Amino acid sequence: MKILVINCGSSSLKYQLIDMTDESVLCKGLCERIGIEGSKITHKAKGSEWSEETPFPTHTEAFMKVVDMMTTGEGAVVSDKSEIGAIGHRIVQGAEFFTKSEIVTDAIIDKIEEIAPLAPVHNLAHVQGLRSAKKVFGDLPNVVVFDTTFHQTMPPKAYMYGVPYEMYEKYAIRRYGAHGTSHRYVSMAAAQYLGKDPSELKMVTCHLGNGSSITAVDGGRCVDTSMGLTPLAGVLMGTRCGDVDPSVVTYMEQKMGIHGQEMADYLNKQCGLLGVSGVSSDKRDVEAAAAAGNERAKLASDMLNYQIKKFVGAYAAAMGGLDCVVFTGGIGENDAHVRSEVCKNMEFLGIRLDEEKNRQRGADILDLTVEGGRVKVLMVCTNEELMIARDTLGLVTGR
Repeated sequence: MKILVINCGSSSLKYQLIDMTDESVLCKGLCERIGIEGSKITHKAKGSEWSEETPFPTHTEAFMKVVDMMTTGEGAVVSDKSEIGAIGHRIVQGAEFFTKSEIVTDAIIDKIEEIAPLAPVHNLAHVQGLRSAKKVFGDLPNVVVFDTTFHQTMPPKAYMYGVPYEMYEKYAIRRYGAHGTSHRYVSMAAAQYLGKDPSELKMVTCHLGNGSSITAVDGGRCVDTSMGLTPLAGVLMGTRCGDVDPSVVTYMEQKMGIHGQEMADYLNKQCGLLGVSGVSSDKRDVEAAAAAGNERAKLASDMLNYQIKKFVGAYAAAMGGLDCVVFTGGIGENDAHVRSEVCKNMEFLGIRLDEEKNRQRGADILDLTVEGGRVKVLMVCTNEELMIARDTLGLVTGR
């Protein structure tokens, strides 16, 4: 079966078509600037790339163009959209309503829209994508795979906040986490690489990118994670502040004269690496500025590395031990400096990074551990799309 994997943003649509007979990627691409002037599609297939500017007033037109690119011209990989067996959608927030992947119904789409305030940047875009997919593909089965489901195994002591319990009962205020599909994939891949059953391992998985989250995985199950009610919590991110004293927010509101959604936008879009460094939200730009002597850029970099290190240590304590640390995501996979700084002076936990191995590139999984090191340090390239495709295949076929 061929499965189309979709990840919709408010003005974007990422896609991959995966042949599940061998889990090979037939094509992938990106529709960007949906609803904005200058929209275009970039399509990759057969070792080549095509780019075309074309108007996308809504996600529906973007889906129609994806079908066109997959079925016609030099980038075609199927003769007709009927060759696609199902569509798998990445959904950021499922709250407590969704504890597993689901086949899409109108009621499920409505519920995803209802809980959008818990992930306002993401869920509404996912809803647009789901409704557009139904318009373009008709009765083709759609499956939703939630970032939050992997974190549903957290115990109450990890996911509850110190607010009146009625806030949880009435408004479902609790920790949900994010990037669960990635954490699930890399923890499984790491266990397989080490020749261990996931039930035997205590891991800390570090998904580091423009959005970053750290997860404690004990026996293959999430027992704690750094993101919270929304993806704003945890470590410093590209433009998100991460954990702050709530009084910082109310104090800034008083001083700046902004409140509600305007403050939420500020915390999500103007803070993090960008806000501290004043240079960029991109870690590469921040590191370059730090190397050139920019003290604020160095501070931003140091803050991120320090915060990741704290979560690794805290989660080792929470699990009562540690067997493996996994780095993944755009930063985790490519930034040797971050990996080095996080692992530095962690010998007391059994973490010893081999700096020469740490500079290696090119493999999907790299063992960065010093020879004989007790705690394995791995770089694992994440593959959320494949995880979504596997869940979709399982639900559609009953396997």
